[in-house]
Amino acid sequence: MKSLRYLLPLSGLLIAMTAAAQQSPDSLAERLINLRGQVDELQSELDINREEHKNKMLYLTAQLSDLEASRDREQLRISQLQKSLDEMRAEIIEGGVNSDVLRPSALQQIGELRRYVARGLPFKVKERLTDLDELQAQLENGSINAQRGINRLWAFIEDEIRLSRENAIYSQSISIQGENMLVDVAKLGSVMMFFRTRDLAYGRAVRGDSGWRFEMLDSGTEQEQVAQLFDSLRKQIRQGYFELPVALPPATPAASGVGS
Repeated sequence: MKSLRYLLPLSGLLIAMTAAAQQSPDSLAERLINLRGQVDELQSELDINREEHKNKMLYLTAQLSDLEASRDREQLRISQLQKSLDEMRAEIIEGGVNSDVLRPSALQQIGELRRYVARGLPFKVKERLTDLDELQAQLENGSINAQRGINRLWAFIEDEIRLSRENAIYSQSISIQGENMLVDVAKLGSVMMFFRTRDLAYGRAVRGDSGWRFEMLDSGTEQEQVAQLFDSLRKQIRQGYFELPVALPPATPAASGVGS
């Protein structure tokens, strides 16, 4: 009888182990199904991320190409202006040309520079045009001779070249929806320009068929991108990778209205 008491619990344990063994394959199969589902879900997310990354790189490559094309057009226009003034200065040195002969050429170059400033980024346009207007008036009324006027034109072009290569923050007055306000502007060479209002709203300069205009950025992501640009320029970080909203001018013939 004592051996029978021990045999009964042992038989129960064997039965329980047998039942557990019979359930194990089903549980394992269910777990494998769940794991496979998770793997498929992760693979789908990975495929989506890869496609998004591919599209983003295509967009950035296109944007970089547009930036390089815009930069090359501006550099060509500057080079043509430099060449014109170099030729005029060579005439002075080689032929001793008098002021009366050079004055019409100097006034012509002022006109070319005025058109260059008006077509370019809307950066302190009024101030730059005022400098040209003053120089033109002085040449026309004879308060300065043509040689001196050409030297001042050369200095003006050197300033334009510096501005075309400079990434920096300035303050200037702009018009937004008919309202004039003083803002900070982040100028990226002669290619793009963004602005920041005093209440930390951000926007960009956009060129349309009727000329340049300033518009606010509605997207929170784009505002954050421009905010990071301002912060980097404030810290004197003027080179590097920045993801920015598109603010490129449309393509225009590089040599239009430029030359002697």
